[in-house]
Amino acid sequence: MCSIMGYCGRDVSAAAFQTGFGRTLSRGPDDSRVTDTGCGLLGFHRLSIMGLHPEGMQPFFLNGSYLVCNGEIYGFEKFRSELIRKGYRFQSRSDCEVLLPLYQEYGTDMFAMLDAEFALILYDGKRGEYIAARDPIGIRPLYYGYDSKGVIVFASEPKNLVGLVETILPFPPGHYYQGGKFICYRDMTRVKQVVTDDLETVCRNIREKLIAGVRKRLVADAKVGFLLSGGLDSSLVCAIAARESKTPIKTFAVGMREDAIDLKYARQAAAFIGSDHREIIINKDIVLSSLERVVELLGTFDITTIRASMGMYLVCKAIHEQTDIRVLLTGEISDELFGYKYTDFAPSPRAFQEEAEKRIRELHMYDVLRADRCISVNSLEARVPFGDLDFVEYVMAVDPKRKVNTYGKGKYLLRRAFEGLGYLPDEILWREKAAFSDAVGHSMVDELKEYAESRYTHGEFEMLRKQYPHARPFTKESLLYRELFEKYYPGQGQMIVDFWMPNKDWEGCNVNDPSARVLSNYGDSGK
Repeated sequence: MCSIMGYCGRDVSAAAFQTGFGRTLSRGPDDSRVTDTGCGLLGFHRLSIMGLHPEGMQPFFLNGSYLVCNGEIYGFEKFRSELIRKGYRFQSRSDCEVLLPLYQEYGTDMFAMLDAEFALILYDGKRGEYIAARDPIGIRPLYYGYDSKGVIVFASEPKNLVGLVETILPFPPGHYYQGGKFICYRDMTRVKQVVTDDLETVCRNIREKLIAGVRKRLVADAKVGFLLSGGLDSSLVCAIAARESKTPIKTFAVGMREDAIDLKYARQAAAFIGSDHREIIINKDIVLSSLERVVELLGTFDITTIRASMGMYLVCKAIHEQTDIRVLLTGEISDELFGYKYTDFAPSPRAFQEEAEKRIRELHMYDVLRADRCISVNSLEARVPFGDLDFVEYVMAVDPKRKVNTYGKGKYLLRRAFEGLGYLPDEILWREKAAFSDAVGHSMVDELKEYAESRYTHGEFEMLRKQYPHARPFTKESLLYRELFEKYYPGQGQMIVDFWMPNKDWEGCNVNDPSARVLSNYGDSGK
């Protein structure tokens, strides 16, 4: 996954920089380097995925400028060929090596040209200034803060910045930083023209664009695996990949020993697509003993993010320890586009679209954060086909009258797009949505809640929660997570805008728990 860090000024304490940077060594265990640009420091921990040879090590250097990037640049070969024709020479097969030449040719206009998941820090030696940028969805993490001298510091994770800056904030997706300002270069929620195609055309385009998104993410010089929950989203990613691969793909599922819903469906999907499938079985003791570690690595207090991370962290830990896989494809970012269980209650197509816009803007604080941290802390790289920029842009532009659930089945367009084509059995393709944290096993969520209940009396809960005016804990479980968060990120709660919850302004959604289980339309989702 790689880790980057940049101190954008002189007179930095190299020891303090190294201490902060060392906290994310697991993101890039293959090689590490800190370079003095003459006006600050750039650090890079490498996880070798594309261009495995030493020549692909960063920071890259060109004509007095330096760059570090945690990213995948899709279609970089085209850029590379064009740049070679312009006289540039390359030392490696790394996709990120094209970025400095692109910057020299196009400046900050290059960011809008990229089809990529990336976060980068660039020192322009000619202008004597730093530039940083993040992909439009925020799939790759980047945070920033200012030290006591007013110098801005960038890093892949907030843990890099603890003790170095006063306030840690997420770098806004789709923006670049230059001259003290954050400038938006691409807003994925902005629809230029509503797509009013007929149903069959919309579904065909959804299918073709998702297939293309999966296909480009299979390209790697390291071994690729797949997280398979047995739900619609991850099953589709795996089914497409299985058709694109010459050999059986490797899939992994996780579940509680007692009542894992997902294991049954993942087993069925794996058998249908012919994958080399492995199950990771967890239990109450493993979950509770891993809780503090999970909150630390996530850097969040959000309830649903932590619940869903328990299984994901443990399956990724097993993959790291038991296999030589380095890249994992996942099914995140489908719900935000096509709807959750609670968006069935959207009062209008406009309200549905506005909720999708909100969820896409905040993704980097919730599901995308979960996938990045659970995977990267285990020295793996996450790739998210549903986050393909062309795919997201298209689905966001589809007339919300088609996306809102008037079909009696959530995510109808996505299901219909693959109906009757043999990608998945109907039992999977038309399976009701179950939240990942619940589908790993209802007992897991119940045991986390019971554990939190045992930690505080009612009086202690009421007293302790008042310490936190921002995103105030509203259950004992949320208080437990906030206290664990504060242990590792003291006073940094503003990194997360609020708790992920259904839209309480909608009838049927004014609930006190993020789980879809508390909604009246959960129905057969837990079966």
